[in-house]
Amino acid sequence: MKNFSLNRILSFFALIIGLGLANVSTAQQGYEFTSFTVVESIIPNGLGRSRIIQATETRDYKEFTSVRSEEDNDRNKSDRGEIRVKNFEETKILNFYNLGGIRFQNIAANDAVVNSKVNSMFDAGWELVTITAGVESEAGKEDGEGIYITRFYFKRLKQ
Repeated sequence: MKNFSLNRILSFFALIIGLGLANVSTAQQGYEFTSFTVVESIIPNGLGRSRIIQATETRDYKEFTSVRSEEDNDRNKSDRGEIRVKNFEETKILNFYNLGGIRFQNIAANDAVVNSKVNSMFDAGWELVTITAGVESEAGKEDGEGIYITRFYFKRLKQ
């Protein structure tokens, strides 16, 4: 019986050490991150534009970052044209509203397209990290504006 317990304890420590080594190699290799954004129009009468947007080029945030202090309080003078991404993937999806009002078939169609996009990300080795959503809703008769944004963040081991 003592031998059985000793084997279990040794197996447990081997597992812990193995997991630790796996985490060290993962940490040394690092991760890369990406995201895409779903923009769904909630403008009445189908006048809005709805898309899935994903950048196909990268930016280094450091090039557009300044540090402000009490001694140096100059504003960031980064050129918007240099920040702007001109190469991106744009997938058309449907607006929540049409002339008849809210269109549930459009919502279901958007779900199907977004699910396809998420599944293709998984197939490419990406792991979903988080989903963040926000809404600027139509605020009544005089407003006529609205947008629903969902951002999907992914990570995978650097290749």
